[in-house]
Amino acid sequence: MTNDLIQSLAVARKSTKLTQAELAERAGLSRMTVQRTEGGDLDPRYSTLAEMARVLGMDIIAVPSSLRPSLEAFIQSGGKFLGQPEGVDAPPSVVDSLSRPG
Repeated sequence: MTNDLIQSLAVARKSTKLTQAELAERAGLSRMTVQRTEGGDLDPRYSTLAEMARVLGMDIIAVPSSLRPSLEAFIQSGGKFLGQPEGVDAPPSVVDSLSRPG
């Protein structure tokens, strides 16, 4: 699980075009800490991951393992599938409502 989180943080850093040094500076960490964390050479503290996530505009949340597949499916669907009984329409997606003008 930690590896998935670290990989997600590295992908987010790269997509925002931040260098490891820039992320480290904004998070109050050393560049070496960010480099070793992303490289898998360091077992980081939660506070280190939380600061990296904060700088990247992300939150770290704890989800029961048994709910992870359902949560991932919900997120990938754009919030459209809520596990409602067959024949009942789900409410509009949160993503859809945010993208509507006005």
